[in-house]
Formats: sequence, structure tokens, C-alpha cells
Amino acid sequence: MFKRIVVATQPLPLSLKLTNIKTYGIIAAFVVLSVFTPWAVHQIPNAGATYLPMQLFIFVAALAGGWQMGAIVGLLTPFASYLVSGMPMLTVLPQIAVEVTAYGLIAGLLRQKLHLNVVWSLLGAMIGGRLALLGTVGIVQAVTGNVYSPLGPSATAFSAVWSTIAQAWPGMLIQLAVIPAAFWIYGRLTAKKQTEQV
Repeated sequence: MFKRIVVATQPLPLSLKLTNIKTYGIIAAFVVLSVFTPWAVHQIPNAGATYLPMQLFIFVAALAGGWQMGAIVGLLTPFASYLVSGMPMLTVLPQIAVEVTAYGLIAGLLRQKLHLNVVWSLLGAMIGGRLALLGTVGIVQAVTGNVYSPLGPSATAFSAVWSTIAQAWPGMLIQLAVIPAAFWIYGRLTAKKQTEQV
């Protein structure tokens, strides 16, 4: 299935046809992975906010399938996760949904439209997604008067977002190491297979 979506290192990601039923099967598979991985990691206290398991397959979906797949997987994942496990909490669900949707959208656009490599696409999406989170937290604060953060009622939008970044640096490093390596290995294996078929 994935062979038709990811066929070589250079032309990734390929544009997906949303009229093709197989596309939705692949999207569903990425959503399931993006929900199951955080559920497993959350069995370890505080591991979710540190290692960012929900984001991993959202980035992969965007980099492999383009901005449409990235945005759809990013949007659906937090709501599916909430329905399955009750996480993320309802108070922070909207802002996390905006954040991870932005990750998928931006990573896919940078890779598909600007033809940046995987590392630069990841870095751009990490920055853009956190700016989207900052804007969303600011809007929530302006509307409700509250900032939903472990820092408590004294938190500002900036301090709340910065605290998540400070806690999440191990997860970001893992993403920057594992995702490019996985794409490189896949590209090498695919190139080798294509050479053997010639």
C-alpha cells in the first residue's frame, strides 16, 4: 500500500487523490498510529509531554503524503485520541488540535511545495506549529480569561507555550533524529530494489 504513496527518496511526497478510497485507508492507518502511540507512551507518567508521541506519525504522514494528508491526520488525531482515551483533556483539546494540524499542514507544504528536505521541513513545522499554539492559547485567554497550563492561573500564553517547549526538547530531538533516518533508510532500500529490477 505504502509503495504507491512513497516510491523514492526524491519525489516525496506524492500528491494524494482525495477521490481515491485507498487514500482514506492510509489516513485512517496514520490516525490509528498517532492515537495508539501516545496511549502506550502515556503509561509512563509525564512521558507524553516530554516525548511528543502524537506528533511523530503526523509528521510522517505529512512528509510522505503531502500537506493534505498531514492536515487531515493532524486534525483528526487529537479528537480520535480524546474519544478513545480521554486524552488530551477537553480544556486543552482545541489548542492541541490547532497545533498538530499546523504541524501536518506546514511540514507537508514545505516538503511538497517548497521541496525542502525532511530536516528543514520538520524544523519549519516545529516552529510554525508552536506559533499557531501560541496564537490559539492567546485567543483562549482573551475569550475565557484563562490559560490552561500546568503553570497555574498565573501563566501567560507565552509562558505556557514556552514551558511545553522546555519540557519537550527530548521529543523534538527524537523527531529530528528518527524521522529523517527512517526516510533515508526507506529511500536507500527503495533505490536498491529499483536498481535490482533494472
